[in-house]
Amino acid sequence: MSTTRAKRKAVVKVSMDSVRRSSRTVQAPERLQDSPDLTTADTANKKRKTKGRNDENIQNKTQDPKEEEEKSSERLSSGHEGLSVYELERLENIRQNQAFLSSIHLFQATKELKQLSRPKASQRGLMRSNTAAKEVLPPRKSLRLQNKDAEILTLPPEPRGPLIYEESRQLKKPAGPLPMDPLNMEEGSKLPSQLLKICSENSTKEREVDLDLKNYGSTLKQMKITEERVAKVVKDRIFSAAFHPCSSSLLMAAGDKWGKVGLWKLGADWGDDGVLVFAPHTRPVGCMAFSRAHATQLLSLSYDGSFRCMDIEKGVFDDVYDIKNGLKTFDFMSHDCLTLVVGNWYGDVAIIDRRTPGNSHESVHSLDRKSLRCVSVHPVQKHYFAVAESKIVSIYDSRCLKQTKCQAVSQLHGHSLSISSAYFSPHTGNRVLTSCMDNHIRIYDTSAMATQSPLLTKIGHDMHTGRWLSKLSAVWDPKQEECFVVGSMLRPRRVQVFHESGRLQHSFSDNDNLTTVLSVTAFHPTRNALLGANSSGRLHVFSD
Repeated sequence: MSTTRAKRKAVVKVSMDSVRRSSRTVQAPERLQDSPDLTTADTANKKRKTKGRNDENIQNKTQDPKEEEEKSSERLSSGHEGLSVYELERLENIRQNQAFLSSIHLFQATKELKQLSRPKASQRGLMRSNTAAKEVLPPRKSLRLQNKDAEILTLPPEPRGPLIYEESRQLKKPAGPLPMDPLNMEEGSKLPSQLLKICSENSTKEREVDLDLKNYGSTLKQMKITEERVAKVVKDRIFSAAFHPCSSSLLMAAGDKWGKVGLWKLGADWGDDGVLVFAPHTRPVGCMAFSRAHATQLLSLSYDGSFRCMDIEKGVFDDVYDIKNGLKTFDFMSHDCLTLVVGNWYGDVAIIDRRTPGNSHESVHSLDRKSLRCVSVHPVQKHYFAVAESKIVSIYDSRCLKQTKCQAVSQLHGHSLSISSAYFSPHTGNRVLTSCMDNHIRIYDTSAMATQSPLLTKIGHDMHTGRWLSKLSAVWDPKQEECFVVGSMLRPRRVQVFHESGRLQHSFSDNDNLTTVLSVTAFHPTRNALLGANSSGRLHVFSD
């Protein structure tokens, strides 16, 4: 019996050993093989029993125990306990590579390139006023942790209908003249006397003959931008901008999203680097222009329904026209700039005569019920004006307007989406330049005033600026009848000048001073100067 029991135990022991051996036939990961917790004898036995090894590998593996002891001691001494040979070699390679890169100063060069690739925005203009020290408030403490009772707060009474109406009316500036008090100067400060002197210059000098394209292109190449020609003129996104017609200095105006109007004289020492800011409106300043007959006057209108004239000689913002809300665009209908056509978002145009007392209109005419985005008056035949409606540009005769259902003299077809702007050519009015959201700029022939004006040129141009940028609009160069300028969405950032044939004349760019999209652009009426405005309130000036 004893011998039988002994045989059974031996059989069980052998079978258990065989089971254990079969479970070890799979090769363990190298990290487990090199683990210092295993004895050198066990690792040697495991490596001998591994399948698929040749005799040379088995002989090499039998010599590993001493090497394993040395490597394990090195790992313990170097602080990398538990790492495999491969991981240690990888760490050593990384260390050697970093030492080599440091020896050739690659990390320092990379840091310098990053600094060069991200130039800082111009610190000139209103940016300085924002660097004032902020008020330090005491730290907030929990009343519960201080063992104090909570404050008892009472809800305000619910506002009634008339109160809501009265509060909404307060969002708009009161009617009547407003004083020209700069927001970025001390209260009670007077306007600089030099500003009135500059604006009093009535520069009527115009280039009689257009330059040929070769000379015009060389003139554009001479216009450069520098750090001193970039400044923050208003705090928010610029919707409109204009050059003063004086030729002795570069004086510019810009209107932003919240009704602020900024004046910037390049190189002046008043205000913030020559910048003065006013608040005549409360909503976006959609359109502005200096009066060609009265150089001290800047007219601007806003989405809040107010149309004002900044008279620098009087030092006030006069009230020209006023409706509930929705003014969008205007243009002068007479050479003395006293008669104007004004358009609103609701498809109506109003004829205004500034010689009439009050701030009302002479007549109102309904054109397009959907929308109206731009009006432009013919430079020679002032009774004609073009209107950018929803998908059609219509040309009307102010002498034949009716209160409703006005008949257009000519129409410009071919647009598949909404039209951003439409402008007559500055000297003859024989061309109309349109910008459309279908990513095209078009030039039409309006010399004959036919029922349907023919399309001359169609230029592909990316117009999708998105939500946070002002819409791109192509505008003529007042000194060159056949050329126009438009901002661009391409990188690196640029401003492009095209001929009416579609040929690119010049691209204004600068890696250091032009790093944003300039949605609003305008040429100086007499000098070789170009301005571009972005969505952070900055003006960029290219000049010779």
